[in-house]
Amino acid sequence: MSESLPPLQVDLSQSVRAWMPPKRAVTRWARVACGARGRGHELAVHVVSRRQSQALNRQFRSKDQPTNVLSFGSPAPSGALLGDLVVCAAVLRKEANEQRKPLLDHWAHMVVHGCLHLLGLDHERPTEARRMERREVAILSGLGVADPYLQQAPGKPKAKRP
Repeated sequence: MSESLPPLQVDLSQSVRAWMPPKRAVTRWARVACGARGRGHELAVHVVSRRQSQALNRQFRSKDQPTNVLSFGSPAPSGALLGDLVVCAAVLRKEANEQRKPLLDHWAHMVVHGCLHLLGLDHERPTEARRMERREVAILSGLGVADPYLQQAPGKPKAKRP
């Protein structure tokens, strides 16, 4: 039955001047991450400033700092909207530089990570974190993106879990 539903639709918007990947790339990452569960739904991806990210992170997570990605699920799971991802381009750029990984790969990781949150995965407990990391790594591998949790260069810090 899910095959008769249209593929996940992605709306990409930005409220800040910053580099961001093409919409077709973001759409592909989100569709692969959500799989059949995304069919018939819509995903809104908002690219925001550090200030906007910090305000949302403070309001919804009680953490007074900008963050890479925030996921907001739809209040009506049966509706067309899967949810919203809020991505801070400046934080992604900083993290990619610190972790010495391609910015495009880090974007892919954060979109996949955010989508998995919308599908109910989490990383609050160690067992949940391992499950979510395995899923991320498998999805990213299928997209041609290296394991974001592996230390790839001498002296490079291991990527932190979002």
